[in-house]
Amino acid sequence: MVSSGQLELALPGFGPTAPDLASYDWLLANVSAGKDSQAMLAELVRHSRAAGVLDRIVVVHADLADAEWKGTRDLAAEHAAHYGLRFEVVARNGSGLIDRIEERGMFPSADNRWCTSDFKRGPVRRLMTRLVREAEAAGHRGRVRILNVMGLRADESPARRRLLAFSHDGAYTCPCSYCAPRRAIADDHQARGLPVPKHAKTGWGASNTLRHVDTWLPVHTWSTADVWSTVKESGLRVHPAYAAGMPRLSCVFCVLASRSALVRAAQLQPELAARYAALEARIGHRFKNDLSMAEIIAEAEASPEITAVACWQG
Repeated sequence: MVSSGQLELALPGFGPTAPDLASYDWLLANVSAGKDSQAMLAELVRHSRAAGVLDRIVVVHADLADAEWKGTRDLAAEHAAHYGLRFEVVARNGSGLIDRIEERGMFPSADNRWCTSDFKRGPVRRLMTRLVREAEAAGHRGRVRILNVMGLRADESPARRRLLAFSHDGAYTCPCSYCAPRRAIADDHQARGLPVPKHAKTGWGASNTLRHVDTWLPVHTWSTADVWSTVKESGLRVHPAYAAGMPRLSCVFCVLASRSALVRAAQLQPELAARYAALEARIGHRFKNDLSMAEIIAEAEASPEITAVACWQG
């Protein structure tokens, strides 16, 4: 499907076709069970079937336990099973998100989204390591090529609008022709005590000496209408949180969510909201700088059922 919106004309890294899927050993589809993940998975399956590499898809869900909507993990598994795909669940080693907030004594924020790195990016990279070992055990020689596929869309935030629809997930230890020259420049500047220029920074991506990782965002330029149209055509079941008024399926209480979304979530999950409020009181740190969970609960209890929930960016 090609987006019916106008975004694609202004976006870098966008092309009308998929990457060469057959050049990758694994196609790793990151799913949350939300609408964008559903649309992404449908699009990936469509292209993979055409390329004859459907069997290379591994669907992965980063389990956030109590912090995510009930039934999310099971629904993600259902979406993978709909296409007959392998399904993997990953999670952070140690405490869950809510307990981790207490351990750190602080909630995540827009400027410090440690929840994403700790509970999604890190666990997914451990799965990549396991997939590399599987490929090696099956006789693969050389670096294992992985295409990391996500359902991020440009109209979700200014930061996501700046992302490339296709990019290399470069890193200092990656020996590819993109990263190696940058590493040489960086080493030279550091040896001379000079700051490393921006164009020479390789980043902290998932690639290394054992694996080459690229990132593809199949629905990057799609509008919300495009997404819902594809979800409807796919026949996949949608999480009931959408019917209850939530515009996105992230954590039940995401620090980036709009006020109305947080209030509606508190109406739908009052026990979880109370747990967050108690945590907030114990650690002495507000859920958001300008909005406490106690205030969210008070507004939820005083308000009628909210039907017009504002979406959010991030």
